[in-house]
Amino acid sequence: MMLQPIYFLLCIVGTVLPYSQVGSFLLQNGLNLPLFVEQLFATPISSAFGLDVVISAIVLLIFIVAEGTRLGMKRLWIYIASTFLIGVSLGLPLFLLMRQRQLEATANPTKLNPL
Repeated sequence: MMLQPIYFLLCIVGTVLPYSQVGSFLLQNGLNLPLFVEQLFATPISSAFGLDVVISAIVLLIFIVAEGTRLGMKRLWIYIASTFLIGVSLGLPLFLLMRQRQLEATANPTKLNPL
């Protein structure tokens, strides 16, 4: 299966869709972090989604460090920063994309090593 194009597409979608909403918030409210957090946890449903993403991000950060170190991947900070700056919706597919490249390079040593 051709996973790399799928992961790449998900990186784009995972950046554009969330930031279309964050951009709308910023245009209306500026960088008002207290209001952002208040709105994120305004209802039980939004709280459930917010907490789900926070927990998923923590798990992803642990996975990035553990799996990236195990595979000898370089510049793990890029995936960590992507998760903090955009979210799990970019950090996860970006890490999986580069992990897949690393796995394929390991299986075929003539390929260049990815980030």
